[in-house]
Amino acid sequence: MRKKLISMFVIIAILIAIAGIWLLKNYEKIASQHAENNENITSQDVSVNEDFEFKITSEYNLDKLKSYHVPIIIDFGSDSCMPCREMEPALKQLNSELQGKAIIKSIDVWRYPELADGYSVELIPTQIFINSDGMPYAPQNAEELGLEFMKDENGKHIYTRHIGGLTLEQMKNMLKEMGLDE
Repeated sequence: MRKKLISMFVIIAILIAIAGIWLLKNYEKIASQHAENNENITSQDVSVNEDFEFKITSEYNLDKLKSYHVPIIIDFGSDSCMPCREMEPALKQLNSELQGKAIIKSIDVWRYPELADGYSVELIPTQIFINSDGMPYAPQNAEELGLEFMKDENGKHIYTRHIGGLTLEQMKNMLKEMGLDE
């Protein structure tokens, strides 16, 4: 009985060693395939992807959101703000209709004020806009739309901001200009 037990352990050890050697030899190939797969994120991935969820309640990575190569609207508002509540159905509709084609997010800045850090949120609702190429939205008629180009300390345009409510139609038109792939 003892010899059978030792034989089983030896066989298991050999199998583990073979699997380990195979992983070592194929690690670079597996890693490069994994990286390639992460770069080629498609709309099929959004059904289980929290990056496409409407409400943001924890830290998020804007660079990761930009990696999807879709237009982005992030709305900073609050459930307690009447103009925010008036705009929310349009934002939710866009989020639902454009899953995988655009990222539409909402942050309650009264519940999660730290999530607005770095975005010059002075009044709510405030939205930021980023094109599908990851660059700030910069339309010719920015002033007509009430848009402001927010710049860093070096004068580089880092995002485009709008303060106040927008209609569903206005946001749809902006998303098309931002590179929405319909």
